Order: sequence, then structure tokens, then C-alpha cells
Amino acid sequence: MENEAVKEIIKTKELTFDYIRHDEEGNEEGTIRAVDNVSLEVKQGDFIAILGHNGSGKSTLAKHINALLVPTSGTVWVDGRVTAEESNVWDIRQTAGMVFQNPDNQIIGQVVEEDVGFGPENMGVPTKEIWERVEESLKAVGMYEYRKYSPNKLSGGQKQRVSIAGVLAMHPKCIVLDEPTAMLDPSGRREVIRAARALNDVENVTVILITHYMEEVIHADKVFVMDEGQVVMEGTPREVFSRVEELKKLRLDVPQVTLLAYELKKKGLLLPDGILTTEELKRELLKITEKQNGD
Repeated sequence: MENEAVKEIIKTKELTFDYIRHDEEGNEEGTIRAVDNVSLEVKQGDFIAILGHNGSGKSTLAKHINALLVPTSGTVWVDGRVTAEESNVWDIRQTAGMVFQNPDNQIIGQVVEEDVGFGPENMGVPTKEIWERVEESLKAVGMYEYRKYSPNKLSGGQKQRVSIAGVLAMHPKCIVLDEPTAMLDPSGRREVIRAARALNDVENVTVILITHYMEEVIHADKVFVMDEGQVVMEGTPREVFSRVEELKKLRLDVPQVTLLAYELKKKGLLLPDGILTTEELKRELLKITEKQNGD
């Protein structure tokens, strides 16, 4: 079991969480099940995506990874520690950093570098090391040249990258991104996802991305799809996006190029399932053209 705890950075077993519902007077009037019997494992260094429409339970699940919520029943382990044990909370929050939808709720410094240094300072990191961490974190997300700027002068995508740098400066093993691009334009979304992928590729930080934008998850190692609090589908992006009709029933889109390939296949073109990128579709169409010309 010790070895298993080292391999798995996140593990949930039969995780269930109920929100208490209140009436207008504030009296309890029952519960709403937000997460229902979820068991999953995430290995150190993985890039995991959790998909689902609004109300599917994905953000509630994310908050358990940072011990912002504890299970109604079942268990969550972060780096081998049980989240429901209060004595573990400090260590868990240093292990699994959280980035939320709205960067304005997370940025508190008047200057970018001060904001990024806030977390390490609170942890009691020596001043010299704080500045080293600030520099490395801002460089990791491509924001070092903005270190003297006021966050108010930054775009949404830049602010969100500063939020990620602030979490990164605390040296977490895992970063949970809870719909980090929901308030951004397409350019900002690309910036943030590129920064998250670089952290995963270069720094081996485990990334858990909660999103409903399909294009953001095509490079993930594994995708979990949630509906009504349960994991209803899991696999590689190619495996998941091969199931176009099932995803439609769950009110989820698929990447545009995947949908195009799917429709072309229905028209009779011999294309593989789960095409994820434009380049891949071009290659497959070229193969078909060459084969027809050869025939």
C-alpha cells in the first residue's frame, strides 16, 4: 500500500458528496447529491481532464482534491493523505494547488511579482528562496517580463497565468485548474492551456483540468466524463471522442475537427474514429486521395 500511495497522487474511493439544501428562511430542507460514488486514480505526472456540462459535479469533485470540501461518504487521498483528517489539510493544500475560474478572485498583490510571492511567504519560505521561486514560476508560464506590472494592466489570459504562477511558486506536485478559461476569449484560453501543458511536460507537475471546452483536452493523458455526479465515461481523448453519439446525449460537444471527420465517415469515407487535430484529418484524407489515385 505504501508503494501505491507514492505512485498515485490522487485517489478517490466511492466518493459521495451531498449539498444541504435550505429554504428561504435558511432551514434545512433535504440534500442534493452532487458527486455520486466516484472512484478514480491519478498518477504523478499525469495530465487529466474532467469534462461535463454545468451541474455534472466536476467542480465539486475538484474542490475535494484541495480539501475545500470533504466527502459525505467515501474517501479521498492526496499524496497518500486522507483529506477528511484535519491534521492533513495544510499538507494537502501545499501538494495540490487550485486555480479558479476568475483570476480577479485569486490575485491580491498590487504588483505581479508580489502576488506570486504571497503563497511562499505565507509558508515561511526564506526571502531569497521566495524571489527564486517567483522568477522560476513566472518564467514557467511566460510572464516574467510582466513581473513589475500591476495585475490591473493585464489581459484575462495573462492574469490567469499569474494565478497559475502563484500556485506554482508554492511548489505543488499537482495543480487543479477549475474551469480556468471559462471567462477568457479564445486567445486567452490558448495561453492558459499552453502554460498548463508546459508545466506538465517540463516540470512533471500533475495537472487536473476541469473544463467543458473539448478542444482543451485533446492532449490529456486521460479524460473522465461526468454526468449527474457520476463518472460515465473514461479513457484517452481518442477513445472518448470516438463516442460522438454518446457525448451528444450527455449534451457535450466534440472538437470541431472530430465532428467533421465523423460526418465524413458517415458519408462513406474510410476514416478512423476519434480524429483529434486538423493535421491528423489532413493526413488521413491525403492517404485516401493517394489510394484512389493509385487505384
